[in-house]
Amino acid sequence: MPSPFGPWQVWQDAPPFTAVSLVETLDGGQAFRWRRSGDFFEGRWGRHVVRLRYAAGQLGYAVAEGSDTATTEQALRTYFATGTDFEALTETLPWRSDPVLAAAVQHFRGLRILRQPFSETLFCFLCSSTKQIPQIKTICETVARDLGEPLADGSHALPGWDALAECGEPRLRAAKLGYRARYIHQTARFLASQPGWLEATEAAPTEEARARLLELPGVGRKIADCVLLFGAGRLEAFPIDTWVEKILTCAYQLQGWKLPQLQDFARIHFGETAGYAQQYLFAAARAGVIAQHKLD
Repeated sequence: MPSPFGPWQVWQDAPPFTAVSLVETLDGGQAFRWRRSGDFFEGRWGRHVVRLRYAAGQLGYAVAEGSDTATTEQALRTYFATGTDFEALTETLPWRSDPVLAAAVQHFRGLRILRQPFSETLFCFLCSSTKQIPQIKTICETVARDLGEPLADGSHALPGWDALAECGEPRLRAAKLGYRARYIHQTARFLASQPGWLEATEAAPTEEARARLLELPGVGRKIADCVLLFGAGRLEAFPIDTWVEKILTCAYQLQGWKLPQLQDFARIHFGETAGYAQQYLFAAARAGVIAQHKLD
C-alpha cells in the first residue's frame, strides 16, 4: 500500500538541531500533536501534516501527498521560528554564571521555542491542566477525530472554536476532558461570540495579552504564559509548573518563595528571554540532567 507521504527531502536551511534537542523541541511539552514512529516524527498544526527525521546530522522532511509543498515548507519555517536566532539568544542567557542553567544548555543545545498557531495553543493548554504529556496528546487526538476537519493524509485537524461552541459540553466530556470540558465549552462560546478577540489578544503587548487570557474560563497564570510563549513567541513569558517550581525553589535555594516572587526572580535573573531559559530548565529537570542532590 503506497505511503500517503511524498519522498524525504533535506531541509536545506533547517534550524541547527541536535538529535537530542529536536526530540525535546517536538516532544517536550510545547506541542501535543507530534508522535514518534520509528526513526521519524509526524506532526500536525493548522492544515499541515509533516514528517521529520534527523539522520547523519541533517534534518529531513516529507509532506502528505496532496499537500502543496511550497506552502508546507513556508509553514515549517514559520512553525520553527527560523527567523529567530536561538543560538544568539542562548548566548544572552546567564549560563556562564549559573551552573544549573549551564548544565541544561549544554545538554539541550539547539532547543527552540515553537511558533504554534495561537488558537490551537490555547486549546491544547486548556486540555493540559493536571495531565501528563501523553494524556494531553491522547485528548487532543480524540477531539480532532471527533470534531476536526480531514487533512491530506486522512487524519484530522483540531476543531476551531466555533465547532467547539456548537458541539456541547457532553460531547467534550466524552473525549476524557473531564472538568476541562466545561472551561473549554465556555471559552468556545465566548470566542465564537467575539470575532477577532483572539487575534487582538495575540497582537497586544504581553501584559495586556496575559490579562485578556486570564479572563477566559480555566486560564490561570501558567496556562496564559504557556500560550504566550509557545503560541505568540513572547520569550519573556515564564510558565511555572511543578517541575520549574521545584528547580527554582531547590536548585536556586528559593524555598518558601511565593509564585509572584518566583516570577520576579525569573524576570530579573534570566532577563528578557526568561521563557527560553525556562524551557531549558524544564527539559533538564525532566531528563534528570541537573544534579539530583540539588533537587532533593
